Amino acid sequence: MKVLIIEDEVPAAEKLERYLKRYDDSIEVAEKLNSVSSSSAWLDQNQNTVDLIFMDIQLLDGKSFEIFDNVKITKPIIFITAFDEYAIDAFKVNSIDYLLKPITFNDLSGALEKLEQMKVNLGGNGENKQLDINSMLSQLQQKTYKNRFMVKLGEHIKSITTDKIEFFYAEGRNVYLVTNENRKFIIDFKLEDLEDLLDPKSFFRANRTFIMNIEGITDVVVYSNSRLKIIPRLDYDKEIIVSREKVTSFKEWMSGL
Repeated sequence: MKVLIIEDEVPAAEKLERYLKRYDDSIEVAEKLNSVSSSSAWLDQNQNTVDLIFMDIQLLDGKSFEIFDNVKITKPIIFITAFDEYAIDAFKVNSIDYLLKPITFNDLSGALEKLEQMKVNLGGNGENKQLDINSMLSQLQQKTYKNRFMVKLGEHIKSITTDKIEFFYAEGRNVYLVTNENRKFIIDFKLEDLEDLLDPKSFFRANRTFIMNIEGITDVVVYSNSRLKIIPRLDYDKEIIVSREKVTSFKEWMSGL
């Protein structure tokens, strides 16, 4: 397999290449590029010589999403970045995974194994075969969801996994996540974005304000006007009401349908 690395930090590009060789010493890095302009020019002429693209988001002369304005990319992409706020944009293009820096060998292995599994599921062993990107993306959308969020804690940055999140809620222009330790943090996502990013088996948008984790619900009681009231596991001073139009789908979600 031949890969292209688009990364403006030389140590990060070299580390990625070492990990690739460790994973499979037959993997060949066709080129390492560090800017939107050089990547656009190279892909315009050489895209068909590679099977997979690793792409950082912040490059020397802009964000890598600008490359897609210059050239049509038909190869699968694994994004590697220090920021998680670009996940939605990443999955709008040919992304099969989104890894946060600093990546580990296990992170890389998981992404490459996902690619191989997609090839198998789409038929054949994937050798010398042009991948069907639309099929891959459809498969990805069914199976891959965001599993952690980066939050600020004073001058520090903390990663919180979704299994530690009780619910999300909107207040004014801000959206908060609330942890199982009853701590809340502002995040740079809208509730509409979160609906697409979170696993629907675990999270449900109860109304315009709340997205609930099923593990954070201790009880559900019948409320007025055919609505339902959620009793969260945490002490919370506001009522969480399932809007009338969502009651049926909420019941299906609770029952695992």
